[in-house]
Amino acid sequence: MIGSTCVLAILSMLGKRPTLDQVVEWIDLDTICLLFGMMTMVAIFSQTGFFDFAAVKAYKLAKGRAWSLILLLCFLAAVVSAFLDNVTTILLLTPVSIRLSQVLNLDPRPVLIAEVVFSNIGGTATAIGDPPNVIIVANKLISEAGIDFAEFSLHLAIGIIFCMVTGYLMLSVMYTCCFQYVKLKNTDAPHIAELKREIAIWERTAVRLPVVSLEERAVRDALLAKAGDVRQQLQQQVNITMQSATDMWQKNLAELEQKYRITNKLLLGKSLAVLAVVILLFFLANIIPKVELELGWIALLGGLVLMVLADIHELETVLHKIEWGTLLFFAALFILMEGLNELGLLTFIGDQMVYIVKRVPRDQQLLVAMLLVVWVSAIVSSFIDNIPFTTAMIPIIVELANSPAVCLSLRPLVWALAFGACLGGNGTLIGASANVVCAGLAEQNGYPISFVQFFKIGFPIMLVTVLTASIYLLIANVAIGWNAPHCA
Repeated sequence: MIGSTCVLAILSMLGKRPTLDQVVEWIDLDTICLLFGMMTMVAIFSQTGFFDFAAVKAYKLAKGRAWSLILLLCFLAAVVSAFLDNVTTILLLTPVSIRLSQVLNLDPRPVLIAEVVFSNIGGTATAIGDPPNVIIVANKLISEAGIDFAEFSLHLAIGIIFCMVTGYLMLSVMYTCCFQYVKLKNTDAPHIAELKREIAIWERTAVRLPVVSLEERAVRDALLAKAGDVRQQLQQQVNITMQSATDMWQKNLAELEQKYRITNKLLLGKSLAVLAVVILLFFLANIIPKVELELGWIALLGGLVLMVLADIHELETVLHKIEWGTLLFFAALFILMEGLNELGLLTFIGDQMVYIVKRVPRDQQLLVAMLLVVWVSAIVSSFIDNIPFTTAMIPIIVELANSPAVCLSLRPLVWALAFGACLGGNGTLIGASANVVCAGLAEQNGYPISFVQFFKIGFPIMLVTVLTASIYLLIANVAIGWNAPHCA
């Protein structure tokens, strides 16, 4: 709000003050309607208890094993974030993830960081999973170029599959080999640790004892026999402890299943049905002939239909869960970007990128432009929120693609911007809105996440996934020739 007000003030000082009608036209209502409709459906969907239920099922599948639980929670967050916005996903999954970590005697912070990182990765796969993607697909310049929901999601989903694999590998290396952020194996109970220490002492003494005479050999045999006796005691205690751990896990599982369960199966069925129809219409919106449905109208109608089917008597309960501050933020952001465009800033940045790309050979311009967009987007989005950056970059890449001085196609630049802005949000704590939301919830529960702690985990995964996306873009658009530019 402050930024948009300052831009309007500067335009007024320069004699370019826009009218109120012009300012309202600058707001992309299709994007606002898309966000409002999805928020409405998620607000109703969250009342079913599905997210808590799914997290407990992940705990059951993991059978109390920490690393298995982390992988399942990351997978759950990634899949759900592909179809619902990742901010809402983190809002719903964070509380139950903290509880599951406490049950396993783990520090919840590394678990939550891994979860939000993969939520951002999974949200990149579709046009509705991450706010930057919503901005890109709903933008008029992008839609006028013929890029629709289905094409956008198809190209990104393929690349995100590879990013998920490399991200999992990097996470496993960091958590199990290098940094030991997560206590993946429970430490031994005190009595078992003492027995292991006693065995080590007996065996070490026996090994160090010189064996020259028969008496010394007898002493060594006695020491080894003592170590063997203690080892048998250790095995008995381990078996008892394992049985106790199994009983404790079953008890915890029963308590969690009793507390976190589906609260309204009928509403769950209605919500899933409406979400499925809405997502299907997203894909078919530009395929069905003579039917013009914007993404915003589809989401808005889906929210209204679900409100009717859910038979909600108190509308305030749903409206209270709508993130009105986010909607206002987007409206002000659109005004800010259009104001900067009127001032000529975006044109200047676009001209500089054209200058850089123009200096390389014509057959390598697409390669350089994609790498430039994806890595600049990733690095910048790590340190500033990726939403305003994406909004600013869209007219820049459009101008870059349309420039007669270079030979480029718009589509690869759009994919590069989406990959860079969304995956780059994992670089730091302030890179994406979901990161900030997760840190706030963790601090409320007594587990503050510091900037450095998030950076140590998120930034390496960001580098690996952006590198993976870059390789995918180069193979798909340069080697194979998808969306190759046709220049004279």
